[in-house]
Parts: sequence; C-alpha cells; structure tokens
Amino acid sequence: MHTRFKQTALALCVAASTVALAAPVMAQEAAAKNVILMITDGTGIESFHAASYFRHGALGHEVYDDFDVQLFSATHPLNTSNEPTHSDEGRVTFDPAELWNATPADTVFEGSLGNYKGYFEGYDYARADYTDSAAAATALASGQKSFNNAINWSNDDQPLKHIGEYVVESGRALGVVSSVQISHATPAGFLAHNVSRNDYLAIGREIVDSGLATVAIGTGHPYYDGAGERIDEPGESNFRFIGGEETYQRLIDGATDYAFIESREDFEALAAGELDLPKEKVLGLVQNIQTLQYNRPGVTGGDYLETSPSLATLTQGALNVLEGSSDEGFFLMVEGGAVDWAAHANNLPRLIEEQIDFNEAVEAVVAWVESNSSWDGTLVIVTTDHGNGLLQGPDSDSNPYSPIVNQGAGALPLVRWHTDTHTRELVPLYAQGSGAEFFLDIAELEAGLAIYEVDEASHYWVDNTDVFRASMNAMGIDTQD
Repeated sequence: MHTRFKQTALALCVAASTVALAAPVMAQEAAAKNVILMITDGTGIESFHAASYFRHGALGHEVYDDFDVQLFSATHPLNTSNEPTHSDEGRVTFDPAELWNATPADTVFEGSLGNYKGYFEGYDYARADYTDSAAAATALASGQKSFNNAINWSNDDQPLKHIGEYVVESGRALGVVSSVQISHATPAGFLAHNVSRNDYLAIGREIVDSGLATVAIGTGHPYYDGAGERIDEPGESNFRFIGGEETYQRLIDGATDYAFIESREDFEALAAGELDLPKEKVLGLVQNIQTLQYNRPGVTGGDYLETSPSLATLTQGALNVLEGSSDEGFFLMVEGGAVDWAAHANNLPRLIEEQIDFNEAVEAVVAWVESNSSWDGTLVIVTTDHGNGLLQGPDSDSNPYSPIVNQGAGALPLVRWHTDTHTRELVPLYAQGSGAEFFLDIAELEAGLAIYEVDEASHYWVDNTDVFRASMNAMGIDTQD
C-alpha cells in the first residue's frame, strides 16, 4: 500500500495524447453498484478550511472528515494550449516538492483584479501551468490529460470516451448536477465532447439530443437573469447554454427524451419524491442563467434568491430519479461550481457560502448511502478540479503556506489571497465506500504535505486521472475497448 504503480504505458500514451485509454482498468471482483463523484470547483485546502471555520468554528466536523481515505490530488493539464497541438511540445511537468520551495522571489503575478507579489518560488510554481476546468473535467471523466479548453477532446484532435458513456454501456444510469450552467466545463465533461469548452451551443445540443444522462440539472435558463428575475424577451445568446432556442423549445414541448422542470417548487417536490414525471428522464434548469446564488446582487452573504433551490435539494432529487431508473446502479457527478467564481473574485464571504452549500450536498449523499444503499454498494469521492486564489493565512507573505486564522463560527477567518485564478497546488481528495482503497494502493508519498498540518496518513497524492480509474475499478467496468 502507498506504493504508486508506475504506469509506463500510460505515461507514453498520454504524452502522445492517444484516444484509446492507455492503462485499462482491472476491475475489482465485488463491484460497487453506484459511484458518486462530488466536485467543489476551484477549492484549495484553505478554502475547505475557511468554510469549516465559519460553519463550525473548528476543523474536523464536515461529513467527509470521517472518510477512510483522505489524501491529495495533482491537477495539472497536458499543456496550456487552448487548442490541440498534435505534439508533445509544451507538455506540463509536475514535481510536488517544488510547491514548498521557500526561496524568496522578487516577482509579480499579474492578475485580473490586480498584481500579486511572488514572495516565494513555491508560490510562483503553484501559479504556473495550471489547468482550466475543461481539461480538469476531461482528466476526471476520461482518465486522460489534455489541453486547456478540451471537453473530452484529445491533443490529437479526437473525441475521448468519457465515464458517462462507460456507465451507460454497463447498464447503469448517469446523473449530472451542478450549481452553474449545465453546459459549463465541469458538467459538460461528464456529458459531452468538444474541442472548446466555450462552444456552449453545441455542448448544450449534445446534452439534450444524446439523451445519455437519466438526469441532468443545472442553471443556464434563458428566461431568467443572474438575480433570478424573469426576462420577457431574451436575446439569442441567452439560449446558448441549452443548445439554442430551437433545442430549448423542443425541450419544453416534450419533443426530447426528457421531462423538463424549472421551478424551485418542482425541484423540491422531486427531492421529496412527490413529483409525477411524464418521462423517465429529467432535465432541469433552475430559473437563473448564471448560478444558483453567487451572481445575485451584492457581494456579502445572506439575502438568498427565493427562486433557487439548494445544491442539496438538487442532489436529493437526482438521487431519487437515479435510484429507480436502473437495477444495475448509477454514476452521479455533483458540482459546487461557483466556489471557483468566488475565488476568481477573491470574495471570501461568497466562497464560504458556496462551499457550505456544497458540504450540505455531501451530507445529503452520505445520508442517502446510509439509508438507501450501503458503503459496500456505493463509492463516494469528494474532491475539487483545481485550486484557485492560493488562499493562505494573513502572514503568508513572510511565512510560506501559513494557515488561515480561525475567528470562530459565524466570523470570517483571516486570510491573504495570492492570485485570482487557478493554481496547480495539490488539492484535497476524500473517498469512502466500495473501492476507496484503490487510491491508497496507487498513492505516492509527498512529505511536504506536512505543511498543511494533516495526519501522516494524508501525506500522499494521486493524479486527477486516477479518479476515473478508481471509479471504473469500483464499478467493475473494463475500459479495454
């Protein structure tokens, strides 16, 4: 255990960006019926901690703090191009030891909000060659690294088979839930293929027309703004997140595979198991074109939109649909997508708010497992696709990676931001249930993780592509085509 398997064939194939999976998963004998992957977008370890301090006044009280597997994940992309390069030029390498380099750096990182001093070479390393959410979603969903911008698309300009396709082929159902637009990078990674994450129109059409998912829920409603206010005459661009006006019209007319729901009341009824659906599959657009809550007016917490249900409500609704849809089980991806948006804005109150909303969704999942399934039948993975903001303590300008300072429950912790975009820092990964030990079997020691003051058992890391492999292993799905 804790000896990372050196997959030489994988390294060679990823370098060449081949479409076929490089390292087929050897399925475990006792397969899990369900896998639930929960992604809080753009969340480094101190972002996790900030929400826990605000919510509980201490660490160790979130439901995933009791998971058997607690370690870290690398998130770097294949390269930082925004299009296929058809070569190995510009390939990103990653050495976690470089993150802890405390050599002073007289550098300046130019961010969108302003400039950030370098302070230490380790910080500069964390801020360089980072992934975007599309390449990260591709790694998590297909098991392969690719270029930034890719939605299950290879550096050789070919589509990559993703986890949603594998699980549906296995007889299981697929579910995707997000607090942001359903065609945004992370949910799209489990539903679609595209050379560009920004081609929302084509991604939205694929989501609707493929009928791949049994349940797909997110935002991107063309008739509502970011404050949840009705738009009487939306422009053409408003329909892009759901594949255009014609696709939206077919959806609401019942001319697709999906029953369409949109009101908070319907989502709450779905979560309560009290909504009669005319079809077995469900596509829900929350009445907001942007996010569940983050883009509402103001910058502090509170004054929530009444039109938006919580992520926990959406998650429970998806579980209710999936549970009865296939005797073989399901794969569900749940994303707290707007944590990333708050980190880009260095908005601590909204970041904490979004992370707490995500944590409550994790609690809903754990309660479902313990009441409706079991830890022998379900694997739950909680992680993030990358860091964002390089959030650290207030004295982290002189003390590298100093932790944020707890001010008690209900009070904002003391922090310092070191960027306003993504990072390639090692990020937390938690797993519990059938197949969780897969991560322990492949994890590699990184002693520098002691700087986060985590238990020695957590001083290990895996790659984000290993989430795909762990999921396939847990479900007993052979990825050798």
